[in-house]
Amino acid sequence: MVVKSLRQRLRNRFNITVAETGSLEALVRAELTVAVVGTEKSILEGVLDRVDRFVEEERRVLISSVRREFR
Repeated sequence: MVVKSLRQRLRNRFNITVAETGSLEALVRAELTVAVVGTEKSILEGVLDRVDRFVEEERRVLISSVRREFR
């Protein structure tokens, strides 16, 4: 329920796409992928920075790594 709740709150707050993409069988680990679309890289980076901070403030989760790709 923690992951489902977090996904929904991220979607609602930031208007982004969020999917659980890894560790689907694990009960204590989850991998989330976030996608945003835009034309200005600096704006997209700002959105992703705010997403990171939002997740970091969630007491029930721990970010173990972050990877960003821009195309």
